[in-house]
Amino acid sequence: MNVYDFDKTIYHHDSTVDFYFYELVHHPSLIRFVPKQLFGALKYGLKMIDVTEMKKYLYVFMKGIKDIDKDLDDFWTKHISGIHKWYLKQQRPDDLVISGSPYFIVEGACRRLGISHLLASDVDRKSGMILAPNCSREQKVICMKAAGYRIEEMEEFYSDSHKDDPLARLAKKAWLVKGEELIEWGKDQ
Repeated sequence: MNVYDFDKTIYHHDSTVDFYFYELVHHPSLIRFVPKQLFGALKYGLKMIDVTEMKKYLYVFMKGIKDIDKDLDDFWTKHISGIHKWYLKQQRPDDLVISGSPYFIVEGACRRLGISHLLASDVDRKSGMILAPNCSREQKVICMKAAGYRIEEMEEFYSDSHKDDPLARLAKKAWLVKGEELIEWGKDQ
């Protein structure tokens, strides 16, 4: 099994950020949530809260979306072209995508790509409430084990960030992704 981060790894941007701005363009009234989001970003920047707590502030905009399923379908219709070509060339049926973005955002892309193994942050799609710790850093290892995936079966791991060192160290081979370029993990420094 090969394991992939999603944002900036197989998808060229951050899918949550792209979806957020997509929603702001299509539903300008969501701007009313910006002050709360900025407050959360400030607290995070000052190291007063962790990433999971910060995302509680960010995801508050979901309360203002009337038909999130339709919006997500429209969003991925326009953004699925952002999947990197290198991934499409090597995609396998047993690939696992693991992401810090909300499951319900990443799931639409995975479904279109035929990826059936997905782990991502557990966020309520209607309220934006965080239902479990953010699926990032060491938490990715915890999520894989909790879901019954055997870490020792991870052949290759791909990510854009050294924040994923905990998973990269457990893979037989790991790759740092910079756009369409794959660099052997550790040889980028």
